[in-house]
Amino acid sequence: MLRLSRQWLVPALFLALPLAAQTTRVIGYAQDGRTTIEARVAPGYSGTGGTLLIGGLDGAAAAGSADVVISLANPLKATLQFPPTGVPYKEHAESWTLWRWIQFHQPTEIKIQGADPDGLRSALAQRPAPGPQRSPIEVARQLATVYGHDFNQLTYLPGMALISQMRLGNVDAVAKLAEPYLTRDTLNRASSLTLAGHMVFAELARRTKDPRYTTLVKKVGDLGFDEAGAMRESMPYHTEMSDSFFMAGPITAMAGTLTGDRKYFDMVAKHFRFMQTLTLRSDGLYRHSPLVDTAWSRGNAFPALGMALALSEFPKDHPERGYVLGEYQKLMTTLARYQDPDGMWHEIIDEPGSYPETSATSMIATAMLRGIRQGWLDASYQARVDRAWRAVLLRTNPDGTLLDVCESTNKMPTREDYLYRGPSNGKDERGGGMMLLFATELAGLQ
Repeated sequence: MLRLSRQWLVPALFLALPLAAQTTRVIGYAQDGRTTIEARVAPGYSGTGGTLLIGGLDGAAAAGSADVVISLANPLKATLQFPPTGVPYKEHAESWTLWRWIQFHQPTEIKIQGADPDGLRSALAQRPAPGPQRSPIEVARQLATVYGHDFNQLTYLPGMALISQMRLGNVDAVAKLAEPYLTRDTLNRASSLTLAGHMVFAELARRTKDPRYTTLVKKVGDLGFDEAGAMRESMPYHTEMSDSFFMAGPITAMAGTLTGDRKYFDMVAKHFRFMQTLTLRSDGLYRHSPLVDTAWSRGNAFPALGMALALSEFPKDHPERGYVLGEYQKLMTTLARYQDPDGMWHEIIDEPGSYPETSATSMIATAMLRGIRQGWLDASYQARVDRAWRAVLLRTNPDGTLLDVCESTNKMPTREDYLYRGPSNGKDERGGGMMLLFATELAGLQ
């Protein structure tokens, strides 16, 4: 049970002993998007439970000893709000950072040192207790009651949940939702999102053996070739965004698997190379677009999952497989360096002060898990997948609501535009689909 302590004073001699052994973590930004909020973490802290000491709610730094010490929770002396309202992290940034830290780390005891002018202690007393742990298959079944029940938009947003529904055995229900597209021009108003939505048809083609679905997938793959059959520079509709690794890569590779025509794998490799010229940074992370160098969360998760899904389709003797495999492994190695100790990847991948983002974490962890099971990555990555699962589970409720899923994001011109992209807190088709995909993958249903 959570205990809240009153103002807490400890002799200075006692305080001096353990602090040197603690490590410091950046846990968020203040409202200016630059000033960091930091926590000192004791050696051996498991990541949940334990004692949390909070100081500096009034802007005056405090000192103390605990499993986790946030000595200056309000460095700019902002007016705080608990529970916080408004767009998380963009409004009341300090309040959201502290509130979420408590929510996700579930300390057993919270000690507030110094003044508490904005009522954190009283707000915490009203918080509900955390729910029980759940297995991947339990989570998948819970999410499947909410997501994957319509296909009104031919995009990846419902598509990932529909693929997961098929993994759970609901092929007939998905086929019924997809049937109207068999008599439509599915590329009449095409976009990158539309291309990725065709992955549902690829999975239906595998499971039902209906050739009409293969025809729809082939039409997407054929977009990579001109009227004479020559490969184009890239797949269309990429709009210079790293999303296109995922939007166009896997579906084109699936066209190769379903038709047996190896030219589609050639196109995947050419497309990936083209997108790298636009979006790959020298440090191995991906900028979202050429407009700004910022390594946005899903702007890296899309290449990670896109490469993993495409690589799953490549024939082992295809001459371009080595290139795709190598680029996938490089990205996994790079992303591993930026996973935080709790298991999350952040809204800006290389800025730990940006908020931990749920959809990107689910996508990257799914890509890693696929690599472990296919032998593309060594077993050391399993611990990263396990930490990611525990972290996103805390952000996924049994009723299908999720926390901290970045909203839809087009190419943005500044770092601040990515930093302050609002996270949705509720039912979210994008986050729900990716979390459902992660859960079914972890449950071994792929």
